[in-house]
Amino acid sequence: MRSATLCDPQRFKLCGAFVVSAAPQSLAVTFVRMALISIEDLDGLDDEQVDDDITDSSEPMDEEEQDRMYAHWQAVGRTHQVSVPREMRGPIEEMTRRNQTSEQEQVPFVTISRHEKLGEVLYEERVYPPGKWACVNKADMLYEQSISNAFMKLMRFICKENSTGRYLGMSVPVVNEIRMADNGTNFMKDVLTAYYLPAEFQARPPEPSDPDIRIVHRDAIPVITRVFYGTTTEETISRQISILWELLGSSEDVLQDRYMVAAYENPGVPQRRNEIWFIRRGA
Repeated sequence: MRSATLCDPQRFKLCGAFVVSAAPQSLAVTFVRMALISIEDLDGLDDEQVDDDITDSSEPMDEEEQDRMYAHWQAVGRTHQVSVPREMRGPIEEMTRRNQTSEQEQVPFVTISRHEKLGEVLYEERVYPPGKWACVNKADMLYEQSISNAFMKLMRFICKENSTGRYLGMSVPVVNEIRMADNGTNFMKDVLTAYYLPAEFQARPPEPSDPDIRIVHRDAIPVITRVFYGTTTEETISRQISILWELLGSSEDVLQDRYMVAAYENPGVPQRRNEIWFIRRGA
């Protein structure tokens, strides 16, 4: 396990700004122009397609069910310009069986202050305690591909491809780090996706089987967050960054070249809840 560095040593502290302030009913993994492949894509299957009440002791899906589920994910992948490899069949089945809100662990945080106007919360300042994260960097041709492929790696890690051989459990949200190009307006291709290790594994994190996944410890970090609703594309995220800067005014202790976004609901939900996060300098 690595300590004191992020997945990239220059970006360690930013990996820490991954938290949730409410108990979302479902998990969406990112904010890309074409909705990311995530466990939420399984929400598109009705009760006859997926039995959400299957427990760990239940019988695995038969081959026909697996084929049907895999075909669904392939169809989703095509809309995202991502290929879903056959080795994802196992993780897809596992997460489908586990896709219950009661099994999703919320990432801890402390609210420091809440800034309101006419009863509307404009933004919050929060501190996130130290913790360990599983991180993946991807830099594919398309931004959407980077996020999708990174999460599929994390899915396999969560679904038993780790030193414990166990399903680790889902924590929410899974988040992404945006790095800005020198012009300050365009997103760079290299994107970091991170998953907070559930409380059971914080003291002794399981080792990933995939060398592309790094387990990182982060110190406590203060952030500024603002909720927004709707689709999450590069365009909408850029707009939210601008809005929060307008609210803050000039602030020299906030990073301007890196931001975080957390999306909490199924990409198919038109008015889904998201947050844009600014990271304070010197954290």
